[in-house]
Amino acid sequence: MFALGVDVVRNTFRRPFQLREFIQQCWFVVSVTVLPTALVSIPFGAVIALQIGSLTRQIGAQSFTGAASVLAIIQQASPIVTALLIAGAGGSAICADLGSRKIREEIDAMEVLGVSPIHRLVVPRVLAAMLVSVLLNGMVSVVGVMGGYFFNVILQDGTPGAYLASFSALAQLPDLWISEIKALIFGFIAGIVAAYRGLNPAGGPKGVGDAVNQAVVITFLLLFFVNFVLTTIYLQVVPAKGS
Repeated sequence: MFALGVDVVRNTFRRPFQLREFIQQCWFVVSVTVLPTALVSIPFGAVIALQIGSLTRQIGAQSFTGAASVLAIIQQASPIVTALLIAGAGGSAICADLGSRKIREEIDAMEVLGVSPIHRLVVPRVLAAMLVSVLLNGMVSVVGVMGGYFFNVILQDGTPGAYLASFSALAQLPDLWISEIKALIFGFIAGIVAAYRGLNPAGGPKGVGDAVNQAVVITFLLLFFVNFVLTTIYLQVVPAKGS
């Protein structure tokens, strides 16, 4: 899998670039992920806002509800939700497509003809997953923050001014950058794992189905581990605002 990732990076700069395949894959990934992502981000942001709002009320820190909930959504929830939907919907479809091509021996025929499957098929799909992850992450951040604001102000009688003021007082631009970097890396991981399992099925239609399940599970495990590493590095490197 690591070797496939290196090959994808190397073939990304190889000419000619498969622009048509890249655009088609971007549209395909968007079509299967944008609606589920939007629907998931609303309750995700609401749950975080309600939980943090209840906790801050218990300790008498209601004025910090906006900062805590928005930072939790942008730094953690948004890239995680995006990555899970990219891996679960887009990655599984990519794995199934490549796996079906493999068992039909289309991949072997391309290699016999001197066409690199990595350059022709894998690179556009991985880049599409990365681009769509970054774009969906922005959408999830906006929808999640709006949902959190609505549920905190309407259901918990929060103050709109305090919600926004605490966020602007504690949030900083690197919080958004780390969110987008996470989404970019998560999209790369989801695409690589899906392509690797799709190019190496056990054989037959059952093998393709097993490869899809394995790709989703492996991606989830890697995403949570990489998220822990990136969050730890970010908190050590970037000082908190006002510290």
